Amino acid sequence: MKSSNQAWARVPSRLLLAVAVVAGLSACAPLVVGGALGTGVVVANDRRTSGAIVEDQGIELRAAARLREEFGTRARVVVTSHNRKVLLTGEVPSQADKALAVRIVAAVENVNLIVDELAVQSSPSLTARSSDALVTARVRAALIDARDVFASAIKVNTERGNVYLMGRVTQREADRVADITRSIQGVQRVIRVFEIISEEELARIQPRQTPEGRQPAN
Repeated sequence: MKSSNQAWARVPSRLLLAVAVVAGLSACAPLVVGGALGTGVVVANDRRTSGAIVEDQGIELRAAARLREEFGTRARVVVTSHNRKVLLTGEVPSQADKALAVRIVAAVENVNLIVDELAVQSSPSLTARSSDALVTARVRAALIDARDVFASAIKVNTERGNVYLMGRVTQREADRVADITRSIQGVQRVIRVFEIISEEELARIQPRQTPEGRQPAN
């Protein structure tokens, strides 16, 4: 059996950098805003309106502050908002705390919908969180490498090997992104938290944009 050091030595440097940053952030803060590294989108290719982007940032900050005030360090709650849809992941000590966390976030201004994926269990070890960060980095890299996917329109968050996918996408894109994600080493389950839009709406949002963000040739 190969040592863990030998296994990590085979990981591309760009993925190691992502894992190192995420692990460091996770070790410092039990309440996390916006999910893991790589879940943010490039504004130029974002399918949300500028107002929705600002509101999502405000939702994440306000929710995290209120949760921190209530739970302190006894819970680890990851707050990820996309187009006013809020995904809650992480761990809380009890079912009562789980329900309380949902109520706290539901009361935050501009929240339209909550997807509750909180687990009632102890927080994972730093090793487990680093493994999740590596999975997220691998998924992000695979989406970037896929020439038919708008990677910058997708948010990726991994918890305990479960990969959560967010974004405004067509059904065709949702299926393609999910298929890519399932093929990644370390992925236990793929959970779609997409907002499905029509092909016509996509054409209005990005009428002349390629997945790589370049303008097509005339």
